[in-house]
Amino acid sequence: MLVGSLLIAAIVVLLWLDEWIDRTVAPAWALRWLPEGYETWPPNMVLLPLALVLVVMAARELAAIFKSGGIQASRRWLGFAAALGLIVCALVPSGGGPVDAAALVASAGAAVLVVSLLWHIRGRTLQGATAAAGAAAFAFIYLGLMLGFLVALRRDQSTWTILGVLVIVKSCDIGAYFTGRLVGRHKLIPWLSPGKTWEGLLGGAAFSACVAVAVALIARSIEPPPHSIARPIGFVGLGIGQAALFGAVLAVVGQAGDLLESVLKRDAGIKDSGASLPGFGGVLDVLDSVLLAAPVAYWVLTRV
Repeated sequence: MLVGSLLIAAIVVLLWLDEWIDRTVAPAWALRWLPEGYETWPPNMVLLPLALVLVVMAARELAAIFKSGGIQASRRWLGFAAALGLIVCALVPSGGGPVDAAALVASAGAAVLVVSLLWHIRGRTLQGATAAAGAAAFAFIYLGLMLGFLVALRRDQSTWTILGVLVIVKSCDIGAYFTGRLVGRHKLIPWLSPGKTWEGLLGGAAFSACVAVAVALIARSIEPPPHSIARPIGFVGLGIGQAALFGAVLAVVGQAGDLLESVLKRDAGIKDSGASLPGFGGVLDVLDSVLLAAPVAYWVLTRV
């Protein structure tokens, strides 16, 4: 309980700090290095380093999962691959077209795959090299690119948009836990996650829908004025019904992310991805639902 409270408080403080820096006018010497049109410090000054720390820690846990499953994945290379995926999402040029952005991401992914393959055969040992290179590519996409959707969303929107997404996704866990304990009878996927029930999923989705409506209403009350240097809060464009539907969808997708990690752990024959966060397991156990929800949040909130 204490670890969870401290973790939530730390995330809120760091997001607030990122927002504060983004609203601070940059000095003249810094403007020379910033992209044209910037008057304040760019976004992600705090969020990107935080995300990098998290994905590198999660990559180490992912490497341990792969090793338990017989794949000799390198913690170093998985961390590098995940970090590169995240950085690519943060640094895609704003002035470039979608084709250039896709080409940059594809080039980074190809580099991860090829370089990782060459690294694993450097000792003239071919056994397991393909699987290890595949593990690095998996980390690039699963950890780097998918969490990178939140970093990309932050480029044009307030950090409170990011906080709203996190709160909605994680509120499903709370709703699902209590609903499942009270009325859970029908197992969702017993052979994969025996503790999850259909009733819990529905309760979690309903709770997330209510939280999403609350987030949208709060966003409207704190929306910055039209000529403010503050970036917009994406939830402002959602109506009540849209916000509820969005919350329910994020909840279901987030639970799918949790099940995806369960596939990885069961395939490796382990229970938790790690023990770095007492009471939660590993970093990957905390991020799993966010990873799948992040792309959905990006595509919805950048188009409302």
